Amino acid sequence: MTLLKTQKTSRRSFLRGTVAGTAVGVGVPFLDLFLNDQGTAMASGVPLPQRFGTWFWGLGHTPGRGMHALEGTDYEFIEECLSLEPYKKEYINYFSGFNSPLDGAASAVHYTGWIAGKTGSVPQGFGVIPAPTLDTIIADKIGAESRFKSLELSSTGRPIDSYSYRSSGNHNAAEVSPLNFYLRLFGPEFRDPADKDFKPDPRVMLRQSVLSAVEDDRNRLVRTVGSEDKARLDQYFTSVRELEQQLEVSLSAPPALEACHKPERPEEVPIGYEVETVNTNHDILSKILALALACDQTRVFNMMYTQAASEARVKGTTFTHHILSHEEPPDDNLGYQVQTAWFNQRSFEALSRMLGTFSSIREGDGTLLDNMLIFAQTDTSDAKTHSVIGIPSLTIGKAGGRIKTGLHINGNAAPQSRIGLTLMQVMDVPIAEWGTKSLRTSNPIGDVLA
Repeated sequence: MTLLKTQKTSRRSFLRGTVAGTAVGVGVPFLDLFLNDQGTAMASGVPLPQRFGTWFWGLGHTPGRGMHALEGTDYEFIEECLSLEPYKKEYINYFSGFNSPLDGAASAVHYTGWIAGKTGSVPQGFGVIPAPTLDTIIADKIGAESRFKSLELSSTGRPIDSYSYRSSGNHNAAEVSPLNFYLRLFGPEFRDPADKDFKPDPRVMLRQSVLSAVEDDRNRLVRTVGSEDKARLDQYFTSVRELEQQLEVSLSAPPALEACHKPERPEEVPIGYEVETVNTNHDILSKILALALACDQTRVFNMMYTQAASEARVKGTTFTHHILSHEEPPDDNLGYQVQTAWFNQRSFEALSRMLGTFSSIREGDGTLLDNMLIFAQTDTSDAKTHSVIGIPSLTIGKAGGRIKTGLHINGNAAPQSRIGLTLMQVMDVPIAEWGTKSLRTSNPIGDVLA
């Protein structure tokens, strides 16, 4: 632990510079310089910031292939979720058996389930958001002090693929471009006083690097910190440059190949749904998001891997994940839908990679995952039947020690709004009950509260 402290360096300060005539600012992570000697709080005694996020995947699990319950609250991940096993004991809780009572309303397929989980109310049809989603309530509590109150991201290429709402007419649209997301964080304003329409070429910006632009401030900061903070800054700056190089490659034209020729123009199709594209965007967005969280640019985020009624597909095929979940016959020998299960497994492999990115960032005496809480949610327990009974969900992270981990909680048909109430109370939202009608509850899940 670095013992060096200084009054001259502010946690609020940015490393500043210009790229192509445009002002840029680069935040810095929580260094030992800013913390107490134990690395458990800020030097002023204020606790390290807690973050909240949601992660969404479409179409639930293939029945019986996500989690296997063991004795008591113990469990094991199986087939589709096996990639999460390294994080299970230390960071993850798995929730099963929680329901969404309809109180006489018709179930809007691929809609009612996630709406009930995020608003505590059953919608009266598609497009109806009966109450604010819980992420906005939490953002009101913990997000006001950061640069962005919340950040919404989608790997599918459509800004509308975001499940963050204040109301039916107040939607927080998602950022879908890793490049635009990067520039939003590191190039805050693209304006030239001489030309209101001028925007610098992002390729020039990436090649010069914001790190070069802020070199003087960066060198001054490095000179003031101890050895562990120097190592932490080196890791952070390396991650920033790797992202710039990865994004620059995506902007470059492919090399000319003798056998390459221009094909006929294909029919216009929705962009971003090939699994390869979804995974690439999800991975890059996750890396940029991790830097945003580490630098306290935001404390609340919503990440969508695939939307409800997932349109993900394998490149060169026409059947989407959603269509397969209905039309693919179960394998005669295995007894389940093999292609559908393949898509489900890709979802959790992407989540595992995101957790690996978060857990690689040191913060105080732990990692970024120790100071956050993620709510992983889906729209149905069984895509083939559109069931809203027993919809699975997970919490990930320790929320600064406020939540126990490694547990399986069987709701035994309890309303899934109990999960949402628990999340909000863990994040210090002053709320004693939540939800409407049969989803109204004042009973948080005490087993997971630390």
